[in-house]
Amino acid sequence: MSVVAADAPFADWADAVRNRVERALEQALPESALVPQRLHQAMRYAVLGGGKRVRPLLTCAAGAVFAAPATALDQAACAVELIHAYSLVHDDLPCMDDDDLRRGKPTVHIAFDEATATLHARALGALDDIDGDTTRLRQLAQTLLRRGA
Repeated sequence: MSVVAADAPFADWADAVRNRVERALEQALPESALVPQRLHQAMRYAVLGGGKRVRPLLTCAAGAVFAAPATALDQAACAVELIHAYSLVHDDLPCMDDDDLRRGKPTVHIAFDEATATLHARALGALDDIDGDTTRLRQLAQTLLRRGA
């Protein structure tokens, strides 16, 4: 894993963080071919479908101030991004905003169905781990959810 020097231009640092987080998210999510395929496809569709990754950038920037290890920051950044992704899916549901598009493509409940979109959040919340320590990721996600992140 590469770390960008503190004096590197912001754009270089941000690109490096986005790339690290994207790789970590890719590894954290179940493969689309695994059963239940439709649910795993929806999870990957929602999480890996683009976005600016502002929350992971802020998470990593805050951690960098305290010289936190990159692996711990990546884990926290992924947890924040997973929570954000499923909050967007829920926000798009017909019972909420009933949006048809997110980031220029059909929302999860349009691309899949409403039931899959609803189950998607529970599945993302139940992801075991990113780096092998399920306890830390689960505690972080629970803390963020309790505080309304």
